[in-house]
Amino acid sequence: EEDIHYAVEKELMRRIGPVGGKMHTARSRNDQVATDLRIYLKREIGLVENLIDNFQKALVEKAGENIDVVMPGFTHLQPAQPVLAAHHLLAYAWMMQRDRERFADCYKRTDVLPLGSAALAGTSFNVNRQYTAKLLGFENISENSLDAVSDRDFAAEFVFCVSLTALHLTRFCEEIILWMNPEFGYITIDDKFTSGSSIMPQKRNPDCAEVIRGRSGRIFGDLVALLTIIKSLPLAYNRDLQEDKPPVFDALDNIKMCLEVISEMTESLKFAGERTLKSTDKGFIAATEIADYLARNNVPFRAAHGIVKDIVLYCRKKSKTLNELSIEEYSGFSKIFKKDIFKYLDAKSIANMKTSYGGTSKKSVLRQIDNIKQKLR
Repeated sequence: EEDIHYAVEKELMRRIGPVGGKMHTARSRNDQVATDLRIYLKREIGLVENLIDNFQKALVEKAGENIDVVMPGFTHLQPAQPVLAAHHLLAYAWMMQRDRERFADCYKRTDVLPLGSAALAGTSFNVNRQYTAKLLGFENISENSLDAVSDRDFAAEFVFCVSLTALHLTRFCEEIILWMNPEFGYITIDDKFTSGSSIMPQKRNPDCAEVIRGRSGRIFGDLVALLTIIKSLPLAYNRDLQEDKPPVFDALDNIKMCLEVISEMTESLKFAGERTLKSTDKGFIAATEIADYLARNNVPFRAAHGIVKDIVLYCRKKSKTLNELSIEEYSGFSKIFKKDIFKYLDAKSIANMKTSYGGTSKKSVLRQIDNIKQKLR
């Protein structure tokens, strides 16, 4: 047999006789293979969405468990402002929500039946394509036969969705790797997600997070490979398109593996709350709140920013933290400062002052948890 299409037809004729040869009426391998790939991806998109949902549930569960854990938030990987650990975890839950919605949108464009387009020009047989679509579970049929047999946009879009999901996983994995480093010491994960060293007995290497981070490069390569295959192809079908499946299958297999592992790894994650809170003492993390304190007392924010910058420079020169300054030292920079300034230096209080919608206050984070739970399956 030349290929699977002929093999199936031959087997059917073996079983039921020459009438099996009529199966290929009004069909071409061109529209058949496009249909097969769409049917396959429709099923797999649903499976990937379920895996994303599982990861989101793990993140939301951990957020609930760590609702009172305070940690530094970073910009440029430098201490910036205190946030709740739950708020940080939920950032990834919302990121993954966009990924799920992106796959759902991709499904709509995959759910288009090309069968009946034949080789490229349609067919002279009086076929009912709408009925065929109903039988095969498709919502829509293609509008142009030339486009239908050569279209692989849906496959490229799927691999793009996979790539962006993988990218988001790498961001989380990178933070797992950083937080596990003893210099941070923010978290621990189960031993089964780590490995030792053949020479260094003390090592607990975050292997699973590193492998997921590394697999993203392979998935990105699948996207580039598929785009390059489709690039510059004239209408309609070309044999180049037989190469579309390896990158699709590879990207799919890898993202499913990554999502399964990262969900389990997240379920095992434990925060060292005392350590994360102690880390908020570093990097003058209360500086923004001090500037806001001045602004709330009618100091223009730009002027307040300058005052606090001078305070930080003073602290660095004196090797002091913001908490170690006296009210007299604060008053030396601005008479606005009163003794109540010290309540604005507590990291947990600062985090819970961020009451704006989507902020890191406990009230806001609990609302986020409720909102995202409504979107989970």
